[in-house]
Amino acid sequence: MNILAAGGAGFIGSHLIKELMKAGHFVICADKLEMGSQNIRSLLDKGGNRFRFYKMDLAEQENVSRMFRENKIDAVYHLAANSDIQKGGVYPETDFHNTFLTTKTILEGMRENGVKKLFFASTSAVYGEMPDTELSETTGGLKPVSYYGGAKLASEAFISSYASMCDMSAVIFRFPNVIGPGLTHGVIYDFIRKLDRNPKELEILGDGTQCKPYIYVSDLIEAVLQVTQQWNSGLEIYNLSVNGKGTAVSEIAEAVFEELGLKDVNIHYTGGDRGWKGDVPKFQYDISKILSVGWLPEYSSDEAVRQSIRDEIAGRSIL
Repeated sequence: MNILAAGGAGFIGSHLIKELMKAGHFVICADKLEMGSQNIRSLLDKGGNRFRFYKMDLAEQENVSRMFRENKIDAVYHLAANSDIQKGGVYPETDFHNTFLTTKTILEGMRENGVKKLFFASTSAVYGEMPDTELSETTGGLKPVSYYGGAKLASEAFISSYASMCDMSAVIFRFPNVIGPGLTHGVIYDFIRKLDRNPKELEILGDGTQCKPYIYVSDLIEAVLQVTQQWNSGLEIYNLSVNGKGTAVSEIAEAVFEELGLKDVNIHYTGGDRGWKGDVPKFQYDISKILSVGWLPEYSSDEAVRQSIRDEIAGRSIL
């Protein structure tokens, strides 16, 4: 198939593209490279006749419509979004422009050109703050507490309406925290860089008890590819996460210390039960629906964290 990977130069998108190409698909990647080109540099150099790249702002309808006209696209994997909740909290336009508008333009490009297959990367942030609820795909009363979550939920609503009006096959995954090789932000990325600057001290946002599930990127990509092997009509939504408990921020810090061989690090907590306004300090997923398709993650949350720390340290040593 000819597949459009929107936001494909990002952390998750670049991992997905490599697996799609391994499976023999032709991939059109569109990205404005806000986070740089390092994740797809090898594809830009050696992608050959199975990879095409467009540097563009996917929120601009003219750009997107032209790309659809120039390529016979069979399916779209839409991962274009603002991925940094803290940044969006300071600049709300970031989430509106990079997340919601990209969804609107892509859906219009699909409608105009008769493209019927869509995968969308959503988030646990659409649920808002429900610490005492095991979140399932049918949990109601969704009240996002960040601009990021609001833009993702608005995108889901538009996808639902387009799937119905245009007879599309759409799959939405609500991701937890995704980690692995090639991180561009997040707690592991931040901790290691803070300790590079000062190995004797670490500032931790909040009180360190924030506890969320972390999924290793290869497990996530396997789930995405497994579910989209067959495109069923209408809209399907899946919570994606790991079995068992999540990992607390303080536990991540201790794992980073161990992997870096650091002792007697002075930890300074900024205080409060969350790192920033809009952060959801705790949530728990019901993942029975994704497990029912036969997918199982290789890594637990703690194992994913530990492996991702090792990946980050190894990648840093190469630079």
